[in-house]
Amino acid sequence: MSRAVLIVLDSVGVGGAPDASAYGDAGANTLGHIAEACASGRGDREGLRSGPLLLPHLGRLGFGAAAQGASGSWPANLPAPGRNAIYGHAAEVSNGKDTPSGHWEIAAVPVPFDWGYFPETEPCFPAELTDAIVREGKVPGILGNKHASGTTILAELGEEHIRSGKPIGYTSADSVFQIAAHESHFGLERLYALCETVRRLVDPYSIGRVIARPFIGETAETFERTGNRRDYAVPPPEPTLLDRVISAGGRTLAIGKIGDIFAHKGISDVNKASGNAALTDATLAAMEAAKDGDLVFANLVDFDMLYGHRRDVPGYAAALEAFDARLPEIEAALRPGDLVVITADHGCDPTWRGTDHTREQVPILAFGRNADGTPMPGKNIGARKSFADIGETVAAHLGLAPGRHGRSLL
Repeated sequence: MSRAVLIVLDSVGVGGAPDASAYGDAGANTLGHIAEACASGRGDREGLRSGPLLLPHLGRLGFGAAAQGASGSWPANLPAPGRNAIYGHAAEVSNGKDTPSGHWEIAAVPVPFDWGYFPETEPCFPAELTDAIVREGKVPGILGNKHASGTTILAELGEEHIRSGKPIGYTSADSVFQIAAHESHFGLERLYALCETVRRLVDPYSIGRVIARPFIGETAETFERTGNRRDYAVPPPEPTLLDRVISAGGRTLAIGKIGDIFAHKGISDVNKASGNAALTDATLAAMEAAKDGDLVFANLVDFDMLYGHRRDVPGYAAALEAFDARLPEIEAALRPGDLVVITADHGCDPTWRGTDHTREQVPILAFGRNADGTPMPGKNIGARKSFADIGETVAAHLGLAPGRHGRSLL
């Protein structure tokens, strides 16, 4: 028995989803378009980064090759895979392009139902729902009530929120009801309690998540979302990889928003550090603490939250390069018998129209050590028809019985 580490680079898709056109995303390619922009100078930002996208470690793990397999084009400037690279790409079978369905399918449980979504109208929430929120949440009203970017709506309505005491409610193309409120003027615990009320009220609408979006600052120019975000998700429809690890006597060490995404089912320990750097630190600390049979499951959210949704190409590129620079630390933390899988849950192409996720395939990059400490041999695992193959690979590595939705890659 050995350990497994599963790292989700939130929204780092590699294009080529077979059904992308059904979502209006035919041609979206998060990694490919970032690399193209960097090669042309459109990824430059003074004081942040410049020049071609530099991902030497992800490249030797097969990032470029996985992207070519998915989209048909090699991302500009990415190197060829090394001889120990285990790489491929996977399409999603779950409907939508939401965070829960992507993560659940990674954990070997595809979503067998359709999520509910709020229409792109203004107001977007049904009157009976907002009336119930005002009544049961004991708030004077709801601001927003539309599809919006989280940072844009703060600049637009944050000051009115402080004056009126009305929380800001908004949604997106995802199955989500987001509530922004000021940490001190409204109160963090009050926001959490309101989200718990809204979670119950949106259940009849099949909404996947209610998200608390606390912020600080006093003016539109100084508002800033904090790391105290909390997601209230519906539980997965059946036991996931995480539950199977626990049932076998192992632990699941959740980094970032993993615990929230799985409604804290199958979770042993939670570390909700803020920012990719701190989340990588937390992943390394969990690897140090993990024992045989344990799963370290991390989500690095900045790619999506700070750069994808904000359509910030230089910021996204810099974040990829920063993670790439930390990979040698992760490799150095491996013990004999360990397996690491790096993947994503969907795309969020920063060159694409709008501010929402994009329907894309995801990379699968695996590496580890054999029982004698030597590196695992390289392998092109090709195209996978479901993210569930990722979860089944981890399950097989940990000696768990096979599930019914995917098959191991190794």
